[in-house]
Amino acid sequence: MSVHIGAEKGSIAETVLMPGDPLRARFIAEKFLENTECYNEVRGMYGYTGLYKGKAVSVQGSGMGQASLSIYTNELICDYGVKNLIRVGSCGSYHEHVKVRDLVIAMSASTDSAMNRERFNGNFYAPTADYHLFKTMTAQADEMGMTYHAGNILATDTFYHDDPEHWKKWADFGVLAVEMESAALYTLAAKHGARALTICTVSDNLATGEFTSSEERETSFTEMMKLALETAFKL
Repeated sequence: MSVHIGAEKGSIAETVLMPGDPLRARFIAEKFLENTECYNEVRGMYGYTGLYKGKAVSVQGSGMGQASLSIYTNELICDYGVKNLIRVGSCGSYHEHVKVRDLVIAMSASTDSAMNRERFNGNFYAPTADYHLFKTMTAQADEMGMTYHAGNILATDTFYHDDPEHWKKWADFGVLAVEMESAALYTLAAKHGARALTICTVSDNLATGEFTSSEERETSFTEMMKLALETAFKL
């Protein structure tokens, strides 16, 4: 067991899907995996391992924000030997053409967080997805006939920003969408020699004002879930 994950050694697969919402982790496990076992309930952050088309895959909630995700990422890699981490999350679009329910695959993750500035003594590190994972997922999406957007996203530490117009600067520089985890995920995977990739479903659009409910975010983003699992199967 690790500090925050109550799993025995060997009970977590080498490939882990990481939704922020632990209830989404439970939904994925119950809907898509067979012979599923819950290996973690510590702090209500559910983790499951099961079989997808006969291959072991785990699903672990990470919580919201880079601080929370960093805890689970470190422990999954360092204590349980996880090799591939695929974040399956939601994001807010910065552009009208990146519509609600569209898929966004994050090639890189800009951030307003100070975590990496502290880590690199004030210098700027560029958190980037693993190319093999990215190539595998985009090829799988093409094979499945799915449309998606690929590019830079913003991993922010601030959900309720003081300046309601702050997002427009990021949009002007081609950032597709905003979420709260991926810069930390990509940085820690690189540090520990693992592979990481984020795929998100657009849950709301800052340019148009359209949004989805919390229940929809938990249970209806199944296209993203299927693509992540098919990618995991190909690894």
